[in-house]
Amino acid sequence: MVKICIIDGQGGGIGATVIKRLREYFEEDMEIIALGTNAIATAQMLKARANRGASGENAIAHTSQQVDLIIGPVSIIMANAMMGEVTSRMAEAVASSRARKLLIPLSQENAEIIGTASIPLPHLIEELIEVHLQPVFNQLKSNI
Repeated sequence: MVKICIIDGQGGGIGATVIKRLREYFEEDMEIIALGTNAIATAQMLKARANRGASGENAIAHTSQQVDLIIGPVSIIMANAMMGEVTSRMAEAVASSRARKLLIPLSQENAEIIGTASIPLPHLIEELIEVHLQPVFNQLKSNI
């Protein structure tokens, strides 16, 4: 089974929205692991029907090395992002993971991703799933 890790922080709203949509689109064909930079974010993602969840630096550093795919806002690879919730160790672990990373270009940081349009979150999630995730998911599933 394909293991997908959703990483989010603060209130976990982005991660929860992604998980709800993944469940609608793929149903139970994947294992979704919710990793929050804090317990509130993890709880929100678990309510959205993640299979498992954990919180904090060590959980993110450890689990990001054991999954097939990582999904989250671009700030999960930026040290000190999310008001300091993303530690250097977290950002490094996610960025250096062998897992494919699908990053949503949303950030409250003092950084802009050039070449991206300002698109509402629901539209970004649809593009994430239909354009980027579906082909990767099919490829990963055939390799198992």
